[in-house]
Amino acid sequence: MTTEQSESPGQAPSKPSAATASGLPDTAEMVRANEANWDARTPVHAASAFYGLDGSRRPDDWFAPFEWDDLGELADRDVLHLQCHLGTETAAFADRGARAVGLDFSAEAVAQARRIAERTGRELEFVRSDVYRAREALGDRRFDVIYTGKGAVCYLPDLAAWARTVAGLLRPGGTFYLVEFHPLLNALGPTPPADPDTPPLLLRHDYLAGRGALRSDTPTTYTDGPPLAGATTSYEWRHGIGEVVNAVVGAGLAVRTLREVASLPWPRFASMVPDGHGWWRLPDAEPILPMLYALKAVKP
Repeated sequence: MTTEQSESPGQAPSKPSAATASGLPDTAEMVRANEANWDARTPVHAASAFYGLDGSRRPDDWFAPFEWDDLGELADRDVLHLQCHLGTETAAFADRGARAVGLDFSAEAVAQARRIAERTGRELEFVRSDVYRAREALGDRRFDVIYTGKGAVCYLPDLAAWARTVAGLLRPGGTFYLVEFHPLLNALGPTPPADPDTPPLLLRHDYLAGRGALRSDTPTTYTDGPPLAGATTSYEWRHGIGEVVNAVVGAGLAVRTLREVASLPWPRFASMVPDGHGWWRLPDAEPILPMLYALKAVKP
């Protein structure tokens, strides 16, 4: 699981700015900056309490019950986890009997994921590749299930090419499952503590695409732990739900389910309370807002 920006408990929010064509990197350079940034984040994440790789968190903790309902039986199925980071969700698939493969563009993340799998005795495979080169990296292999999300899509500049890659990696009848932070959640930012008279959640960022990448430069990451050792700049692209659905449909996949849910696996905002299932939601006194969405599609 990955998350966006630095808006987690104990961390100050980053200050992204819209990237324009004037004097800023091209897309390839921004992707390379993101790769370096995730290489720098990974050691901090691996040692953090947030990920709980010391055994204090289980791989299942990152999933809501509805995800397992949507995914169905995974035993003896070939499952590909795109943008897998440390392989926390990848491990959960293996625990349910799947032949699980994780793919990520960060060399440090793939190395850490392999070490974690070896240490925990799980049969997992991790491949280093950019998502757009996943078909080349995986050769003629095809999968029954492809899973991605929770902070992954914002690092993709081209959703149409991404969806075509996913479709090409699925077997006929295979399932693509995306569980991602809702664009409304990404557009909200907590009010700074010095502004107590302002409502705690304000629209601060774009919901829809159209103004290029958002640049963040912060020495912290979204987990607990020390500052990053270099490579503090990253770029994110906003994608509305309509853009995601159209990309998936345009790649020839048939959408079966689209959910919007009001909970998260961690408390992004200070006012969030436990939801009774190990996740977090806003309290009853606040509006019910979508925090995540889940899209299930199949390849005909």
